[in-house]
Amino acid sequence: MIVPILILLFRINYNGDYMLSFFSNCSPVIQAFLATLFTWGVTMLGASIVFFFKEVKKDIMDALLGFSAGVMIAASFWSLLNPAIEMANSMQMTSWLVVFIGFFSGGLLLFLGDKIFDSLQKKYNSNNFSNKIKRSFMLIFSITLHNFPEGLVIGVSFGSLAYSLNGVSLASALTLALGIGLQNFPEGSAVSLPLRREGFSRKRAFFFGQLSGIVEPIAAVIGALLVIQIQSLLPFLLSFAAGAMIYVVVEELIPESQTNKKKDLMALFTLVGFSIMMILDVTLG
Repeated sequence: MIVPILILLFRINYNGDYMLSFFSNCSPVIQAFLATLFTWGVTMLGASIVFFFKEVKKDIMDALLGFSAGVMIAASFWSLLNPAIEMANSMQMTSWLVVFIGFFSGGLLLFLGDKIFDSLQKKYNSNNFSNKIKRSFMLIFSITLHNFPEGLVIGVSFGSLAYSLNGVSLASALTLALGIGLQNFPEGSAVSLPLRREGFSRKRAFFFGQLSGIVEPIAAVIGALLVIQIQSLLPFLLSFAAGAMIYVVVEELIPESQTNKKKDLMALFTLVGFSIMMILDVTLG
């Protein structure tokens, strides 16, 4: 009995080492693509809830959102802003100005996206579209809209590995992808479950739920290619990704997690996420 178990553990360990070695030897673009295939997969997993449950416990969803918010806040500084400042200084740029423009632009992009969302909502309210179609479209659009900069963030993180910057490591990029992936789980279910309630079949609800995450691999490849091809853009793109990430955290993740009755516990999950990402960035960066 013990021998087969030892053989199984050996195979798992061997395959795990092989996969890690294979991933480490890939180009940053391929790494970003594979990492966002994972985040897309988590979106699919969240959307697949529609096949098994009518709803998911709010405590679990809010805990995941709180934890992801902490990871993303820590990553925005140690994995993005701090390396951006150091690289801007090494290129003899005005670091505070480059980082400010990039950071503010990242948040502004999502702010404008929200305004477009609001204007579309008003337009549909003024027309005679059915409420079902309107609500379904806006739900899918809103989640897809903010998944694009998340994919871009991952792409920029992996793309920056090509320059061996202080504070940027494979471990921190992978942890960032993990944090974004975790918050994609409730997003996938946040699309598929309401669509199911609107009368969509389970298959159609799942399809549109997972579809909201398909933009992440596309955005990741774009972000990684931009970083690698145009090195002078890296400080801007890193800070741009940080601004987009902070906007998502402040606008969506923390407010949603704090709607939970156990606000203090959800805040604790945010601290845990921040602490884990901070430790990984400081020790492995």
